[in-house]
Amino acid sequence: MTASNSRFPHPSQANEDGLLAVGGDLNPETLLEAYGSGIFPWYAEGEPILWWSPNPRTVLFPENFHRSRRLKRRLKQMRYQCFMDKDFEAVIQACAKPRREKDGSWGGTWILPEMIEAYLRLYILGYAHAFEVYDGDELIGGLYGVRLGHVFFAESMFSTQRDGSKMAMSYLCDWAMDSGIKMIDCQMTTTHLCSLGAENISREFFLKQI
Repeated sequence: MTASNSRFPHPSQANEDGLLAVGGDLNPETLLEAYGSGIFPWYAEGEPILWWSPNPRTVLFPENFHRSRRLKRRLKQMRYQCFMDKDFEAVIQACAKPRREKDGSWGGTWILPEMIEAYLRLYILGYAHAFEVYDGDELIGGLYGVRLGHVFFAESMFSTQRDGSKMAMSYLCDWAMDSGIKMIDCQMTTTHLCSLGAENISREFFLKQI
């Protein structure tokens, strides 16, 4: 399967793992067409660009976001401040840093330099946004993604302090409900996302929503 600059196969043609197409580019037009079709890029260094449309799809409806008692207490602390688009590049750079795995090893990153450049272009064009949490002057958590219409396509999050990414997601959900966002695309299931209220829906239902 090969992706062109202007057309992708229908998501229903993805394989069992959700892989839909290989190749193409990361130009703004390509990315926006992909997101608008329920497709996103995800690949590692040394690989061609891989385009995915998994089934089921993990999403979070903003009104269903779960705030634990600990998170609610942390959000009330005056030391933490939340911002949108204060420093988009700092957020994506933090998301791109290698992370320690459960076994103590350091994992790689799929957010390669060309991915950073691509989403910075989308940010400049007004499509990509970052949600940031600061402890004083220190950026301690955040996430970024792409907004199209009433859907926010979340790409990655990071945290350097406990609950940093959860606070960023809480801020995103509040903003989403105030801004007419009906659904946050989380792409694939993780225990962390499920603990925040994310759920799986079918690809067919997801495509109807976007």
